Amino acid sequence: MAIRAGVITVSDKGSRGEREDVSGREIIAMLKDIDAVVDAAAIIPDEPDRIKETLIAYADGKKLDLILTTGGTGVSPRDLTPDATLAVIDKEVPGMAEAMRRQSAAITPHAMISRAVAGIRGQSLIINLPGSPKGVRENLSVVLPALQHAIEKIKGDDRDCAPQDGGTGLAL
Repeated sequence: MAIRAGVITVSDKGSRGEREDVSGREIIAMLKDIDAVVDAAAIIPDEPDRIKETLIAYADGKKLDLILTTGGTGVSPRDLTPDATLAVIDKEVPGMAEAMRRQSAAITPHAMISRAVAGIRGQSLIINLPGSPKGVRENLSVVLPALQHAIEKIKGDDRDCAPQDGGTGLAL
C-alpha cells in the first residue's frame, strides 16, 4: 500500500520567499524510500491558526495517511507547530517523538529543547520534524521503519503486532 503523504513547511521566511525550502525537499526525498506519494505540500507562516487549518485540511479534507511538518518545534516565541498540532489531534503517539529526541540527543544536546509531537487525527498520522535538513534526516530516519505499520493500525488493521510464538515467527 502506497502511503499518501503531505508535507507542511512552517516558516515565516519561507512563506515570504526569503528562504529556500530545503527541509521540505529532504522529507519528500526520504519518503520515496518507503513507497510514499506526496499528494500535498505547502509552505506556511508560523501562525497557529494557519497551521491548524492546514493540518485539518490535509487530514479531514485530503484524507492523507501521513502529514509531516518541518519547522517551529523549538522554544523560540514563534515556534508554535507543536501547540497547533496538539490542538487538532485526537490522540498523541508519544513514542515517536521520544524516539526522535533520543536519537538526536546522541548527536546534539540541543535535542532536549525540541517540543515536537506526533499524533493521530481521524486516520492521519501527524509528525512534527525540526526545521533544518540535518534535523529532518536524523529524526525522520528514526520513525520511517514504523510508519507503514502505524498507518495500517490507524486505519483499523486488526492483525497481531507480534508473532504469538515468542517472536520467532515460526508456528508452534
